Amino acid sequence: MDPTSTPQRQARAVRLGPRSVAALALVSAVGVVGFGWPFLTPPTSRLSAHAQDAPWLFAGLLVLLVAVVAAAISESGLGPKAVAMLGVLAATGAALRPIGAGTAGIEPMFFLMVLSGRVLGPGFGFVLGSVTMFASALLTGGVGPWLPFQMLAMGWFAMGAGLLPGPDRLRGRAELVLLAVYGFLAAVAYGTVMNLAGWPFMSALASNVAFDPHAAVAANLARFLAYCLATSLGWDLGRAVVTVVLTLTLGPAVLRALRRATRRAAFETPVTFDAPRQ
Repeated sequence: MDPTSTPQRQARAVRLGPRSVAALALVSAVGVVGFGWPFLTPPTSRLSAHAQDAPWLFAGLLVLLVAVVAAAISESGLGPKAVAMLGVLAATGAALRPIGAGTAGIEPMFFLMVLSGRVLGPGFGFVLGSVTMFASALLTGGVGPWLPFQMLAMGWFAMGAGLLPGPDRLRGRAELVLLAVYGFLAAVAYGTVMNLAGWPFMSALASNVAFDPHAAVAANLARFLAYCLATSLGWDLGRAVVTVVLTLTLGPAVLRALRRATRRAAFETPVTFDAPRQ
């Protein structure tokens, strides 16, 4: 029998303690505002009046994200084996991201984030998603005010995989279907929330689907939906389909490899050293 098919307790390479959970909640709350402020503020608000300055206001998310990652790592007592695992997976994800350069949604890194979050838990998933996006931005020169939004969205994406039900018992085809469905929905959701990071800064004079700071929330919601349908839905669906295909085809082998690595690493076993021989 394949040992990976037997029920095993989910690894926790990064355990989110009280401080890191509080920091993550704070960052997520600010992130919700950062992504959704066009629908959370009335047309007469000062934030709407300074719509073109908003990306710089919310770029401060990057500082909070780094603080969350640092808190999660320090509070979990992240050992050298977990650091090595994080480095390998983040480097792999960063290397996979430029493949296809987003053409038609060919972005294979997403399925790796899903499987890694599933096997290694939500804490590791959030850290991995954030670090991977940061590393890939350095690799591709994609550093800008959009980076903290990408880091947060990918952190959510990978963390959600670690929160899926049945981490200790669900195996085989049922688990693959669960991960494929989650990967499809999360890949579309990622594209949608990332649209929110850029859509408000289009000039309303340039298009009838652009954000209008003087329009009502319902009108802007209709504009945003039209913007998503017209500009990004094809890429988002492509990303989702690629994630599903890779999860169903490569998922069994990758899950086995990740679970074998976590068993051998024994993250939660204290590292001991033999006394030197006299």
